[in-house]
Amino acid sequence: MANFVRFERQDGSIATGMLEDGTIRVVAEPIWDGPKPTGETIALDSVRLLPPCEPRSIVCVGLNYSSHLQGRPAPDPPTLFFKPLSSISGPEDTIVLPEGCGRVDPEGEIVIVIGRKLKNASRAEAQAGIFGYTAGNDVSAREWQQKDGQWWRAKGSDTFGVFGPTIATTMPYDALEVVTRVNGAEVQRGHSTELIRDIPEIVRYVSAVMTLLPGDLIYTGTPGSPPAVKSGDIIEIEVTGVGVLRNQVA
Repeated sequence: MANFVRFERQDGSIATGMLEDGTIRVVAEPIWDGPKPTGETIALDSVRLLPPCEPRSIVCVGLNYSSHLQGRPAPDPPTLFFKPLSSISGPEDTIVLPEGCGRVDPEGEIVIVIGRKLKNASRAEAQAGIFGYTAGNDVSAREWQQKDGQWWRAKGSDTFGVFGPTIATTMPYDALEVVTRVNGAEVQRGHSTELIRDIPEIVRYVSAVMTLLPGDLIYTGTPGSPPAVKSGDIIEIEVTGVGVLRNQVA
């Protein structure tokens, strides 16, 4: 397994590398065809981590765990929506609650990172086209979500598309756990085997409608019923092999 990070050096320049025991081995970009080390190494504690890739599309699957549905039938076709690129936020970035948004919940999720161009992919092609996985927080303003006919502001506000801190590669799609903590207390736990539509099926389904490109993200859904968060809360989302995505609410 490799863990890819994207980071900003102290001089403001940005690069990508593989994280190994607190040291980053810088690699040439793009990374999708395999890492090409440049020979440079840099200490993790001397850089600022950024979102680990730059997607052109962020697709999200809603209502994909039975524990989140709470007795309701699974939607057919599946519920899909987009997050705008302006919503992107990374490790240690502050989540800003918009004025008048009401209740806001974190949603810890396993996020698929696409590694090759996919269109009308078979299930096998979809699985082969996955570069790796990261942790995501589909921050959700519940009152807006319930009030509006669709979810553009409830889930698309600035800083509501959080992901990172690394992209973990070569992880089996059916061996991923996601845990969410608020102020150190566990509030969500789910496993990729509990997804109503599993990871290869999600990618296959999305690729039948739209072309997926390297670096694109698919949030796979959230388990359970997360609690509301407020200003000052610390949200941590941990996905197997990825590490902990940590953010404070403003």
